[in-house]
Amino acid sequence: MTTEQINKEVEKRRTFAIISHPDAGKTTLTEKLLLFGGAIRLAGTVKGRKAAKFATSDWMEIEKQRGISVTSSVMQFDYSGKRINILDTPGHQDFSEDTYRTLTAADSAVMLIDSAKGVEAQTKKLFQVCRMRGIPIFTFINKLDREGRDPFDLMEELEEVLGIRSYPMNWPIGQGRALKGVYDRRQSRIELFNGDDHSTISVEDVKGYDDPLVEKVAGEHLYKQLREELELLEVAGDAFDMEKVSRGELTPVFFGSAVNNFGVQTFLDNFLKLAPPPTPRKSETGVVTPEEPKFSGYVFKIQANMNPAHRDRIAFLRIVSGKFERGMSVKHVRVGKEIKLSQPQQFLAQDRDIVEDAYPGDIIGLFDPGIFRIGDTLAEKSDITFNELPVFSPEIFAKVVVKNALKHKQYQKGIDQLTEEGTIQVFRTIGFEDTILGVVGQLQFEVFEYRMKHEYGVDVALQRQPFQFARWVVGEHVDPTKFRVNSILCHDKNDNYVALFESEYAMRTAIERNEKLQFLETAP
Repeated sequence: MTTEQINKEVEKRRTFAIISHPDAGKTTLTEKLLLFGGAIRLAGTVKGRKAAKFATSDWMEIEKQRGISVTSSVMQFDYSGKRINILDTPGHQDFSEDTYRTLTAADSAVMLIDSAKGVEAQTKKLFQVCRMRGIPIFTFINKLDREGRDPFDLMEELEEVLGIRSYPMNWPIGQGRALKGVYDRRQSRIELFNGDDHSTISVEDVKGYDDPLVEKVAGEHLYKQLREELELLEVAGDAFDMEKVSRGELTPVFFGSAVNNFGVQTFLDNFLKLAPPPTPRKSETGVVTPEEPKFSGYVFKIQANMNPAHRDRIAFLRIVSGKFERGMSVKHVRVGKEIKLSQPQQFLAQDRDIVEDAYPGDIIGLFDPGIFRIGDTLAEKSDITFNELPVFSPEIFAKVVVKNALKHKQYQKGIDQLTEEGTIQVFRTIGFEDTILGVVGQLQFEVFEYRMKHEYGVDVALQRQPFQFARWVVGEHVDPTKFRVNSILCHDKNDNYVALFESEYAMRTAIERNEKLQFLETAP
């Protein structure tokens, strides 16, 4: 395939993640975007958990019960001549590690903010990961149909809390019950929120915000307020600068209400014009661009039991360069073997289709018989290794005990698979061979217990441990006897040394006693 043909396909693609705090409306926004793409006929009623209609992007049983997104789903659809890949990330803080890794597969991010709550803790964490990668960030301020905070306050918070400047692409005419619509600053038009139940939305072109139609729609009081606010934005606000947007220094802001479908299409249309197509990725041998003719990609996520009837495992691969074709042979770089990719799949949450070909920016699912790990590189006739995805230091620890010793084989399989997915980290104590699990948040333990029981048929008991920190220990002559005071030395799944500490004091003491060793926050 020629470089020109690959370029044409690359230009069509937009691959992005939606990041937010829980309950900001992320699942609703995702569904409305899918609705515009014709990918689903009816958006699932997210709040009506008693009904059988669950959100399209929440497919795991525990997600349906709890009403939260636990794993990162991938959804693909076509809209307005573009092929869109949405990476729907867990908003719950206990699943931040999975989200961090998923963000490495995105070329831009949509940050969803609740207009009443502003920037919340989890949004801040996820934003920092996007900031480290320097990707463009687009902001959708949601729930405009409810009473919320002043839009200027929200913009100020973006700058003070996140350190990013903002450019409002549209501006609210009223808010909550008084919401009349939004004024589109870039395209000089008004999007109206009509009817008592706001069930119909209309768009009218105007000659600027001083057009008589704007005053007629807004009413005297709101029109005066709108004029004052827009004039202030023009004088004191940031100018729109595409270069700053591309570097992640300026975020275009859209106001709307996902649940009412208000402002969503305007957001999507603008986003597709401004968001970048697939971008290069760094490897150990230099930068790999999408236009390179030879296929390459990396595994950023592994998910077991996506289809409980088949007990399958899927490795999610982000395509970085070249063209992917079903049945092609590629090199599995870590193990140094050629493998054939015969059943690649693309997703709309749990629904999937066999894919014949795919291009940079696309996410495909590969059937995994147990050969893939997170961070693995697959490449055509090449020894590219993409920079390994980070392993984050866990903060909560528990010893795991199997209630039925006869289930040891199933238990081992479950532990191995959930470790490879990145759901948990497993440490084995030196000498006693106890198994200690490490997680970023408590909810991961609950999911671990649930999945061990329902997917592997194993009842486990978790005994909380007093440790608060994990550090990977690197160097010659690691002496386990120097880790006996409020700490313990373990091996991780790759037999690296890991020290677990009960307090910062215990950690500092161990570092002072072992001057020739390095103590790392992420796996070497």
